[in-house]
Amino acid sequence: MTSADMALPAQDERTVPAAVLRGLDQRPLDDALTELYALVEQYGYVVVVCSPATPEPVLRRLHTLRSLLESDRVAFFRPELPPLAVAVLARQLRQLASCDLSPGVLASAGRLLTHYLHAGAVLGSVARLDRVPVGLKAHAKSWVPGSQFAVLAHPEPQLVRVGPDATLKGPEFSTWMLVAKGSLQSEWVGGLGTAWNVHGLRETPLPAESPVWWGTGRMTEFCGYLADLSVLYQLVTSVRQTRCHWCGLDVIGDRCVFCSATPPAPEPAASRAALEQRTPV
Repeated sequence: MTSADMALPAQDERTVPAAVLRGLDQRPLDDALTELYALVEQYGYVVVVCSPATPEPVLRRLHTLRSLLESDRVAFFRPELPPLAVAVLARQLRQLASCDLSPGVLASAGRLLTHYLHAGAVLGSVARLDRVPVGLKAHAKSWVPGSQFAVLAHPEPQLVRVGPDATLKGPEFSTWMLVAKGSLQSEWVGGLGTAWNVHGLRETPLPAESPVWWGTGRMTEFCGYLADLSVLYQLVTSVRQTRCHWCGLDVIGDRCVFCSATPPAPEPAASRAALEQRTPV
């Protein structure tokens, strides 16, 4: 992780502790390089998880460090999710890190697990929200004092004005809900948890990057997620694995997270037929 407030407390006793690369854009380059090199030497492979709201100087420093290390054992994972959901996803990967998964499978599992997250927020204003489509009527109502809006950013964008009958489409499977309260006080999220039939609600401090992502600090962010390690493990291991043709790691999906290689394009049928018809000399 690139900030301590994105490293959520362990979900269970098996959850691997998070390594936090603090202040990358403010520290001397040599210090940051030494820290990342030590992590690679200790664990073999490192997956750096950060949100779309991570400051650009931090991202540039990460790419500089990876280039200086000249290593394919460092991967960057920056899913298109709100900060709280990114923190939840990082913790799920930390849970899976205690299992018998190869580095490539573990790193690429993040893309799979994003499909099982339901991430949103209750906002006091949507005037600066640009991550989810906002209609002109919602923009106008955003200026009315006391207005609140419930927004689901993932997996399917939704926006409703908070009211007694307002709700958001939730998961079709049972989840837990993590809630991070900002300066906006709202009891509506508790009712949403009941409507989603969650196992329970847990609270955590609001990530510092959340106001940047949502366009306002007047908010309460929430995320529905799978917490059981056995369920996460079953999801990951039930997906077909392939071997990266470039670095040789087992991966899930069509792109290696570490070396960024994709499967080679299939040979055109005409070329294959021509080769098959050639007579050896």
